[in-house]
Amino acid sequence: MKNIPDDVYERLKAAAEIHRRSLNSEIIVCLETVLMPTRISPSERLERARQLRAGLNPKKFQACDIAIMKRQGRP
Repeated sequence: MKNIPDDVYERLKAAAEIHRRSLNSEIIVCLETVLMPTRISPSERLERARQLRAGLNPKKFQACDIAIMKRQGRP
């Protein structure tokens, strides 16, 4: 492809193979994802977060443990 850096071309090619798309289709999907992202309302985002949280095992994931894990490796 013309004027595409080799490393970008290889990543696009690999992604196209994984998704079983042509290279051209993969490029279009990538551009659409970046330039026209799906917008969801704050209430939809909050509901999704609640669903994810409800699916967690409370004995495994406590808020204080999550806070500690988030700080690990940070100054």
